[in-house]
Amino acid sequence: MKANRHRKPFEWALVPINAALAIGALFILGPILWMLLTSLKTGEEILRVPPTLIPQNATIRNFVSVLTIQGFPRFILNSLIISTLSTLSVLVTSMLGGYVFAKFQFPLKKFLFALIIATAIVPFEVYMVSVYITIGNLKLFDSYLGIVFPILIMSFGLFFMRQHSSSLPEELLDAARVDGAAEFWILQRIVVPLSKTPLMALGIFAFSEAWAFFIWPLIIVNARKFYTIELGLMVFQKMFFIEHGPIAAGAIISILPMLTIFFILRKQFIQGVTLSGMKA
Repeated sequence: MKANRHRKPFEWALVPINAALAIGALFILGPILWMLLTSLKTGEEILRVPPTLIPQNATIRNFVSVLTIQGFPRFILNSLIISTLSTLSVLVTSMLGGYVFAKFQFPLKKFLFALIIATAIVPFEVYMVSVYITIGNLKLFDSYLGIVFPILIMSFGLFFMRQHSSSLPEELLDAARVDGAAEFWILQRIVVPLSKTPLMALGIFAFSEAWAFFIWPLIIVNARKFYTIELGLMVFQKMFFIEHGPIAAGAIISILPMLTIFFILRKQFIQGVTLSGMKA
């Protein structure tokens, strides 16, 4: 068998870079692995000193407790509903707003766009009180709409889709206008199909943000039937003790949907971020 003469030479310069990335990945995955192993331990073994790394008597009792005794499936359903509503709203508003800011001219365009982008650097806690008062006036406490209200629009999503829409060729859009196409038809039949990859990337980001939303539901939700998965984890924190095993199992269950979605759509996510960042 002939040797491969076109074999790529080993690049020693990449060794420290790959080593640094491997160490970083270990720091990121370490807590998740520890949480997974903790979810398979009994309560006695979790509190043992010194702690054990590998469960000596692995059990799925914690997962059974989470999924049956405490009504965790309802919390998962609530998070799924809220995350889906938020994601759909973010995709629609970001696509419309991004396309308008990229391809149309109107008074105060740059000022309004800068104002919208400026809101991205303002923490939610700064204006949370005013949103709370608004929700109270609308009587939306203990409701899906009240929970999802602050995350229906994402300024980063508008900026993200504006970057992508700016890269779309004007000639293609002008050709459709010459043929008599209306602006909404152009958006629906040309712009949206060409924006599927960045929309998928934005959808993953918006879904993950809504899925991990905690502080706002904690404030406005009192009825247990509207608990999200993040609030549901508090059920295992009692007055005098904490059920570490069920909390770890619930945390593992809470991250599984996001990990699954990311692994399925990871190529579209990476391509969308890359393509949308090409043009300023």
